[in-house]
Amino acid sequence: MSGRERNAAPALDDVSKAIIEQLQDDGRRAYARIGRAVGLSEAAVRQRVQRLLDAGIMQIVAVTDPLQVGFRRQAMIGLRVDGDLEAMADKLSGMPEVDYVVITAGSFDLLVEVVCEDDDHLLELLSTRVRALPGVRSTDTFVYLKLKKQQYDWGTR
Repeated sequence: MSGRERNAAPALDDVSKAIIEQLQDDGRRAYARIGRAVGLSEAAVRQRVQRLLDAGIMQIVAVTDPLQVGFRRQAMIGLRVDGDLEAMADKLSGMPEVDYVVITAGSFDLLVEVVCEDDDHLLELLSTRVRALPGVRSTDTFVYLKLKKQQYDWGTR
């Protein structure tokens, strides 16, 4: 099996996409209401949603505004590392402040988004935990001054 076949997303039909769009608009929307919008019974919507969740195609989560819940500092950290990128990504993923980890091509090997209480917390995270990991060669930190757009409704249109 090639990498392309292994990473291929399952094909979604128009009804599944419509269900996802309904939930992206309101994650608490009743299945009966979704069913009316997409032409299915409440039970059929419930089954499809469960299949989408089980397959890892979507999640239904509460998204918070970090500023409103006490996290005043967000940053993206670009890392250049030596060694196994997957293992390093796993180590970083285990840190509670880390909410996003990607292996990249280009100037950085990894990009890591962090959410911290303040600048002191960010400094502690960088100095004593991220940069202290064996294999971290260098980091560049991009502090967020103002978040202008954050969306989660991509993928169906």
